[in-house]
Amino acid sequence: MQVEPLFHNSSFGYRPKRSCHDAVAQAERNSFNHDFVIDLDIKGFFDNIDHELMMKAVQHYCKDRWVMLYVERWLKSGIICKDGSELNTETGTPQGGVASPLLANIFLHVAFDKWMEKEHPEKPFERYADDIVVHCKTEKQARYVLAKITQRLNACKLQLHPVKTKIVNLRGKSEKKYPKQYDFLGFTIRPSFSCIKGKNLLMPATFISSKSKKRVLEKFKAMAIHKRRRPLKEVASLLASVIRGIINYYHKFWDGHMYRVWYQLNQRLLKWVKWEKGLYEYAAIRWLRQQHKETPNLFPHWRFVHP
Repeated sequence: MQVEPLFHNSSFGYRPKRSCHDAVAQAERNSFNHDFVIDLDIKGFFDNIDHELMMKAVQHYCKDRWVMLYVERWLKSGIICKDGSELNTETGTPQGGVASPLLANIFLHVAFDKWMEKEHPEKPFERYADDIVVHCKTEKQARYVLAKITQRLNACKLQLHPVKTKIVNLRGKSEKKYPKQYDFLGFTIRPSFSCIKGKNLLMPATFISSKSKKRVLEKFKAMAIHKRRRPLKEVASLLASVIRGIINYYHKFWDGHMYRVWYQLNQRLLKWVKWEKGLYEYAAIRWLRQQHKETPNLFPHWRFVHP
């Protein structure tokens, strides 16, 4: 069953040579000439996929009976609870299962991607698994398309979350008041003033989302750096892979929006100096700055925000 080449170009999740960054970059590009965005949230998507419709979608692309048999068994395999009891599943795909991402892509390829291509080909979108944003020119278009998408997903036995699904007005004229930004795959896309040919223009830009920033800072807090009674080089070794992972993901588009994250990390390192070296504030700052001067690459984030 070779369905990968058939998937829509705007589908990015769980596909070779496609990443979250590709989806976010395309979302930002489409936001330049589309003032309105429909931020879709499918309520409990992986838990509510209808098995009968799922089987019809798979059968459309695969005629091998043995494949159909295994897919059906996979869907109806049930869940073993912690107490050893078995829970039968009437809907949904097993989250974390190796086949679930592929099955989910097949389902939404039929339920959403191909439908959008046929019914609203002029409306660009990005989909990463069940995270979807659709771009529109005007408020009227956005409201109309959202109503049609709601009808389509209801027909496929899926529901949009009534609160999390919303229309976003990036910089257009509207009768109603809408949010001015939207989150997508850990980033926030919102208007920001940019200097273009000597003029300050309000243009879409990509930042780390508030939720992502909170998660990163909570991760550093949970590591309790200041309580580690080890040399600074060992502390740096413990943090290095975490810091590089954050840099690789959130610094993809630009660096400035991460200043607050790295400043907070430096404050935690300063707290370590106070505890470990028994120094007061200004002496601890001088000591940490001396370490930066001697080994500026000791912590990967120091090349963006030094102590």
